[in-house]
Amino acid sequence: QVQPVESGGGLVQAGASLRLSCAVSGRTLGSFAVAWFRQAPGKEREPVAVINWNDGASYYVDSVKGRFTISRDNAKNTVYLQMNGLKPEDTAVYYCAAGPRFGRYDNWGQGTQVTVSS
Repeated sequence: QVQPVESGGGLVQAGASLRLSCAVSGRTLGSFAVAWFRQAPGKEREPVAVINWNDGASYYVDSVKGRFTISRDNAKNTVYLQMNGLKPEDTAVYYCAAGPRFGRYDNWGQGTQVTVSS
């Protein structure tokens, strides 16, 4: 059973940085894709960044390009989301999800809260 577990959320001021971690247990990620999603109060969950474990290819939603970076550590089976220049509109619960390919995520973490104050 693949199980992502997020950590690293918190309360920060606008302009600050945070790094989220997603440790994935249950199997080596080989050809999997791992994504970060977020859901703000009253809004639908949206994809933020995705990384292809095999070749490291990554994709970002336009609103975070240039500020967020997704990366992976093969040895630790962990994906990171480095978030710089945080804005109040980045406030949300951030979820990590893993699946066999881009766009299909069968395994989800419980989420970690990120709150950015102005």
